[in-house]
Amino acid sequence: MTPPVPLPRPTVGVVVPTHDRPELLRQTLRAVLAQDVEAGLDVVVVHDRATPDRSLEELGSGDRRVRVVANDRTPGLAGARNTGVLALDTEWVAFCDDDDVWTPGKLRAQLDRAARHPEADVVTTAICVVYDDTVEVPRLAGTDRVRHADLLRSRMAMLHSSTLLLRRSALLGRLGLVDEGIPGSQNEDWDLLLRAAELAPIEHVDEPLVRVRWGRTSFFSRRWETLVASLEYMLQRHPGIAGDDRGAARVFGQLAFGSAALGRRGAASRWAGRAVRRRWCEPRAFIALAVAAHLVGPERVLSTLNRRGRGI
Repeated sequence: MTPPVPLPRPTVGVVVPTHDRPELLRQTLRAVLAQDVEAGLDVVVVHDRATPDRSLEELGSGDRRVRVVANDRTPGLAGARNTGVLALDTEWVAFCDDDDVWTPGKLRAQLDRAARHPEADVVTTAICVVYDDTVEVPRLAGTDRVRHADLLRSRMAMLHSSTLLLRRSALLGRLGLVDEGIPGSQNEDWDLLLRAAELAPIEHVDEPLVRVRWGRTSFFSRRWETLVASLEYMLQRHPGIAGDDRGAARVFGQLAFGSAALGRRGAASRWAGRAVRRRWCEPRAFIALAVAAHLVGPERVLSTLNRRGRGI
């Protein structure tokens, strides 16, 4: 009897965009390279608006190599991710931010689920939010499959960019690359998830397999101008968000908060009013009005939420 031909091992490319966080970056890379999985790994570190550190390539060995490149596309996170995707030739592509850490079984759990669901283009995991290296809060989805309607209703923050595992053929084809037109590359991962879920449900491993740092290490959490512009962009690109009462109220409340943080009291009031009309108990609307009235500062609000593993 002819012995069965062994299936080829999956190959995974890992794109790690970075900008001036060398110590955290090395922690991230060590965790990626230490994955408990039988798969070849091709790790591409993409330096965005920073001098490439070629010494990082010494961390790789054997079939787990590390390459260092410069972002040659649109400056910012989206362009850096696409630079990495196009530098790879692997079956799968995973994203990991340079201040996040994978647990050892992260890729194995995702590849196992992908093998059980070969129609899936995207597999995610849950996260553990780490606030200023002291407070840890698991964020679970409560499901093993995420549909388009789920993502219209909620951003589902546990489906963080550092959890994404995607078929490279989909990124180069029916799904498309990361959208480089989103202001400040903020919400680009939500956009990618929405586009993917329109094609097929997203398979999800509901375990906190990625440690996501929030707080002072984040480059995006306090950029209010970018927050407002990116959310307005998302409403135009994905009109279904405004078609869902809960989803609309959430985004309108975020726009109210961002406007309040920028000192735009009129805009904050208008967005808060729209949020409440869609969902009378939307908390972001009332928080935004408190910020607009100078009863509390936006930084204090965000820090309080982050300590609980939440964002605005």
